[in-house]
Amino acid sequence: MGALARAELTLLGRTKATLLAALFAPMLLPFSLSANVDQMDLKGTGLSAGSIILPSSIGFSLLFAVYSSLVTVYAARREELVLKRLRTGELRDAEILAGAALPSMAIALVQCLVLTAACAVLLDVGPPSAPHLAVLGLLLGLVMWPPLAAVTANFSNSVEGAQMATMPLMMISLLGSGTFIPLEVMPDRLASACELLPLTPVITLIRGGWTGDLSAYDALGALVTAVAWTVLAVFAVRRWFRWEPRR
Repeated sequence: MGALARAELTLLGRTKATLLAALFAPMLLPFSLSANVDQMDLKGTGLSAGSIILPSSIGFSLLFAVYSSLVTVYAARREELVLKRLRTGELRDAEILAGAALPSMAIALVQCLVLTAACAVLLDVGPPSAPHLAVLGLLLGLVMWPPLAAVTANFSNSVEGAQMATMPLMMISLLGSGTFIPLEVMPDRLASACELLPLTPVITLIRGGWTGDLSAYDALGALVTAVAWTVLAVFAVRRWFRWEPRR
């Protein structure tokens, strides 16, 4: 798996478009979000600009550095018959997919640490009130999005089509998971529906880790939602993932 991860990291460095999207999109989106936050009425929500932008920045990193890039990686390796050849070796299926995901996960982890430090300096965000919730949210996100990427790769028959396949879930997550628009300012019914999206429990746990006002009931609900999405994605990969090119 280590050798496979190093090979994927080398290939990622040669794919300039994917690498640029994974590295710079999560870094640039928080700046556009800051202008949107300044126009929000946050009275009575208990939120500040920092408590909105910091968790959203981590969400951007998971979407672009992990989910979007991995859909392209899985689709490319499938169409090039790399995945099919790897299955003839000693690695098990889960190890093949995990090895391909390790570079993107490492990039996202480093990005999250950098973004957290930047928000702490620029937005005067203090240390998390409940760090265990923030760490749990980040770990759940890192574990959840690779299998979701593998499932999404099934819906593309080319590398070019892989980016189009990511758009529905990415747009829904950006608009409905509390990244650009916090759930606290949404209508109650809409917020309740958005709580079921895969990125929402990650944002909820990380935000709750910094604000410290997330109840045990809400934290448990977010945890259950994240685990449910992860289990469902892993099941879908084991059942329907395509190892050969779509013709």
